[in-house]
Amino acid sequence: MEYNFREVEKKWQEYWKEQKTYKTEIDHNKPKYYVLDMFPYPSGAGLHVGHPLGYIASDIFSRYKCHQGFNVLHPMGYDAYGLPAEQYAIQTGQHPAVTTERNIARYREQLDRIGFSYDWDREVRTCDPKYYHWTQWTFIQLFNHYYDQKHSAARPIVELVHDFETTGGFNTHPFGEPKPNFTASDWQQMDQAQKNQILMGYRLAYLADTFVNWCPALGTVLANDEVKEGFSVRGGHPVERKKMQQWFLRITAYAQRLLDGLETLDWSDSLKEIQRNWIGRSEGATIFFQLPAINNAIEVFTTRPDTIFGATFMVLAPEHEWVKDLTTPQYRDAVEEYVAFASRRSDRERMTEVKAISGQFTGAFAIHPFSGKKLPVYISEYVLAGYGSGAIMAVPAHDSRDYAFAKHFGLEIIEVVAGGNIYEASYDAKEGILVNSDFLNGMQVQDAIAEAVRRIEEKGIGTGRINFRLRDAIFSRQRYWGEPFPVYYRDGHPEMLPEESLPLPLPQIDKYLPTETGEPPLARAKNWHTPEGWNYEVNTMPGFAGSSAYYLRYMDPHNTQQLVSKEAVEYWQSVDLYVGGAEHATGHLIYARFWNKFLFDLGVAATQEPFKKLINQGMIQGRSNFVYRIKGTNTFVSHGLRQQFDAIPLHVDVNIVHQDILDQEAFKKWNPEYKDAEFILENGKYLCGWEIEKMSKSFHNVQNPDDLIERYGADTLRLYEMFLGPIEQAKPWDTNGIEGVFRFIRKFWRLYHNKNNQWDVNDTEPSLAELKILHKTIKKVSDDIERFSFNTAVSSFMICVNELGELNCNKRAILEPLAVLISPFAPHLAEELWWQLGHNQSITKAKYVQWDENLITDDTVVYPVSFNGKTRFKVELPAGYSAIEVEQAVLDAPEAVKWLEGKTPKKVIVVLGKIVNVVI
Repeated sequence: MEYNFREVEKKWQEYWKEQKTYKTEIDHNKPKYYVLDMFPYPSGAGLHVGHPLGYIASDIFSRYKCHQGFNVLHPMGYDAYGLPAEQYAIQTGQHPAVTTERNIARYREQLDRIGFSYDWDREVRTCDPKYYHWTQWTFIQLFNHYYDQKHSAARPIVELVHDFETTGGFNTHPFGEPKPNFTASDWQQMDQAQKNQILMGYRLAYLADTFVNWCPALGTVLANDEVKEGFSVRGGHPVERKKMQQWFLRITAYAQRLLDGLETLDWSDSLKEIQRNWIGRSEGATIFFQLPAINNAIEVFTTRPDTIFGATFMVLAPEHEWVKDLTTPQYRDAVEEYVAFASRRSDRERMTEVKAISGQFTGAFAIHPFSGKKLPVYISEYVLAGYGSGAIMAVPAHDSRDYAFAKHFGLEIIEVVAGGNIYEASYDAKEGILVNSDFLNGMQVQDAIAEAVRRIEEKGIGTGRINFRLRDAIFSRQRYWGEPFPVYYRDGHPEMLPEESLPLPLPQIDKYLPTETGEPPLARAKNWHTPEGWNYEVNTMPGFAGSSAYYLRYMDPHNTQQLVSKEAVEYWQSVDLYVGGAEHATGHLIYARFWNKFLFDLGVAATQEPFKKLINQGMIQGRSNFVYRIKGTNTFVSHGLRQQFDAIPLHVDVNIVHQDILDQEAFKKWNPEYKDAEFILENGKYLCGWEIEKMSKSFHNVQNPDDLIERYGADTLRLYEMFLGPIEQAKPWDTNGIEGVFRFIRKFWRLYHNKNNQWDVNDTEPSLAELKILHKTIKKVSDDIERFSFNTAVSSFMICVNELGELNCNKRAILEPLAVLISPFAPHLAEELWWQLGHNQSITKAKYVQWDENLITDDTVVYPVSFNGKTRFKVELPAGYSAIEVEQAVLDAPEAVKWLEGKTPKKVIVVLGKIVNVVI
């Protein structure tokens, strides 16, 4: 009888659940280790085989650290708010909570079947009021704090108010606008509305008007990556740029700390570089160009103030607040038409589509601050309102986009840095000698930058400054299914709910659409106001609100008094290993780092950074299968014969294909259209074609892990997903390869059992050869786990089992530590063997096995010996032989006589410990 994985896996999953094997508590007698997966959004489709890849890797590492004596925190929960559930609710009328609960139950069932070591007592769900109580609490703290640039930390806004009241604003250092250039007397004379407006310019959570991607059909604001070519990615609805009042988080206050913190993290260089570019620190100058027509000035920021004499025109973002005022009557219609065009384009499209050149002259002119020259003012989509001041001084000779724009509209191009050929292209290099630049002539670029800043400040037309590309995060969503804001409006001014009244739960509404007047769905809620009658906020928080501090809540998930207790956060500190997708590099990971730094300033978080080490798992791609339908018929020709017919390829469900052989009867049942299908076969079989593609329902190549677990077992799935390739690389899924891993599991089982499946482990002393195999494997697997090279670790297990099998090894001294070694990878198999070995507690409590250095070094080395590149024989020599000794021993070997044929070798190449090649 073979290994009965169904029986064994069910048995141990029930045992782990009943015994709470993975429950974790604070234990000051053990070192801690915190392993975290990016928690999933529970979709209705459930998990496919690509989803568990990172979970399996983190589970292996968690179990490994547990064996090493660490107190491992390994929790799991659900990012339960999201647009898909809300869209389903709109279509069906079913409350999103019902859909979400059903999806969570499905996910939990699937996760349990894979055998993860999660402490489910710590589960969190972002849609649970007990959880978002603390998201709301944090938002209140953000509103009630400002960023003090002098101390580089968040401080209570009441302290800033006290400073304003007593000494005025001149000696304060709040991050934000406007600059607090007023006296205490000025502050005292302001009315409350004026004071509120000034404070809103400094609060870390604040209200402001901004242009957003508004989708009328979905009734919500969309992020840039949710818009493509003017249409929503979900549903394909038109999207327009619209000015709306939104809540923001002043994440820009933390830009430098976010940048500096990257140096302390064990993340990949590529991921850190993505964040550096997203934060985008640059040094330069703010310069003001006067607009006489409207008695105002255009503010620009440039990293190249040295090129100011090359500025020949100005460009504003179409959304710039002064476009309407400065546009002359002659150009008003054209400008309005262009603004409408740009409003349908997302920021991402405007940034990436560099070949399409568009713009419109406003009729206005700005004055060059040094030369006094009149510069025409244009608007163009390549300038974004959300970046810098939404305006640029265009220097076409030394900026490629300005150059293309100038060429397109026939504008002047003046070279101010020698070294290029401006008749062919712009010269963008940051080196060269300044020309045509008045007081900067003859200077090198870097010297000219410093001198330009000095002259700009001396003339009073600007100032040197550091700028960041990072923008404040929009924190409002016009959706129902999200965390409610703990905000109400008193006479139009936002105020925070008292902390003791939290959480403010999401109310019931009659339908999940915006109101007839365009307000968000929450405006439909009855009695959505305070007991005093003040209206609550009708926007909800975005999805990233719930995921920005969930790692802290896992430390103390049932605490009703605090987000996390002092004891818990000081013990667990931060996440030691975080595993998830690289697609979150500029979203979740930026927001969570900001959120954590703010909580650190408040004394809630114990460390500045939330995630010490980060591993991005690669995508598992689908292996699609194809059938070939002869045009105009219901006849399908096998892959090898398809060229003989006029046939078209069609995707077929990979679950009815095995080893690329189609189950013809299952195919007929799969789609009613094919119930009468006929087949032209090869050797009695229908062979399908295949191709590697994204795993997608539309390609019918989604593999359900439940089906594979039913057929092969969870341990086989776990091992196979790791065996596919390096964890961080994309790799194709191929069910055909899982058979080999399944055979390995059974072969491993047979080490402990005889041919009759009877227990066959004895206490005989192991041989030296057996000990060497074991200890080499321990070292190799341990090193591989530490390097997250799980695919090579699985290979090492396979080699080990083959070698022990050849020796007919059934010694306890070998097989007991081997069970512990494989436990992180195949926990069900290992648990069953552990108990059969006579233990009476879970293998998870077993101490990790150690290798003996004396047993991993060989006394001898077997050298393959090649003659002119072809291997002819092998020779075993002492491991300590030098290259000269190895060469002499090979040439003296009896087998060498035959291949030398009496000739003297031209060269003997010895790679110590590896090979010998004799050139004759």
